[in-house]
Amino acid sequence: QVQLVESGGGLVQAGGSLRLSCAASGRTFSNYVMGWFRQAPGKEREFVARISTSGAITHYRTSVKGRFTISRDNAKNTVYLQMNSLKPEDTAVYYCACQQSFSSSWRDWGQGTQVTVSS
Repeated sequence: QVQLVESGGGLVQAGGSLRLSCAASGRTFSNYVMGWFRQAPGKEREFVARISTSGAITHYRTSVKGRFTISRDNAKNTVYLQMNSLKPEDTAVYYCACQQSFSSSWRDWGQGTQVTVSS
């Protein structure tokens, strides 16, 4: 099992930026694809972004392309989500998760960090 702990959430005005971090422990971090998801009140959890084990391949949901950047530091066992030009509709609890490959299920999840964007 991989233990995941998110941090970096908070309250920001529309147009502002935040950087989320997710620290991993328990297994070899570099063996896992890492991803970010979010869940707004009353809505389903949705995919935001993911990054390959080496960091060479990234995928984003359409609504965050060009505003969010996922990255990872395998030496620090950490994945990041840089969020720029934030919008009120980005308000949600953000979760990180891991999968063993792009085709496998998401297996371990963090507890989430709240991001609130005011208009």
